[in-house]
Amino acid sequence: MDITRINPSPRWSDATIFNGMAHFVEVADDVMGDIESQIAQVFAQAEASLLTVNSDKSRLLSVTIYLTDFANLAVFNQAWEQWLPDGCAPSRACVKAELADENLLLEIAFVAAAAETC
Repeated sequence: MDITRINPSPRWSDATIFNGMAHFVEVADDVMGDIESQIAQVFAQAEASLLTVNSDKSRLLSVTIYLTDFANLAVFNQAWEQWLPDGCAPSRACVKAELADENLLLEIAFVAAAAETC
C-alpha cells in the first residue's frame, strides 16, 4: 500500500495517510490568543484537515492532546464535548507538555479514518 503525504516539506507533512488512516497535528496560528481562541483555531484547522482527507469529526479514531497547563483542562474538555458529534468521541490521551513555542497553549495529534484516495 502506498503512503500519501499531503503538502510534504522537509520537516513535516500536513497529513499522512496509510491504509485508510490519516494522521495530522494541529496548533493555533495566532499563538497570542488565550486558551479559548487557540482551541477554536485548532478545531477549525482540524475540520479543514479532515475535509482534505475526505473525513469528518465523526470518523476520529484517536487523539493525543498536549496542554501546557492543566489549569486549562476544564475549559478544553467543555469545548471538546461541544465540538464532537454525540456518540463519536475517539480514544484520547491528554498530556501536560512543554511545546516548541512558549506561546502555544495546546497541540493535538489526530488519527482519523480517511478515504483511500484524496
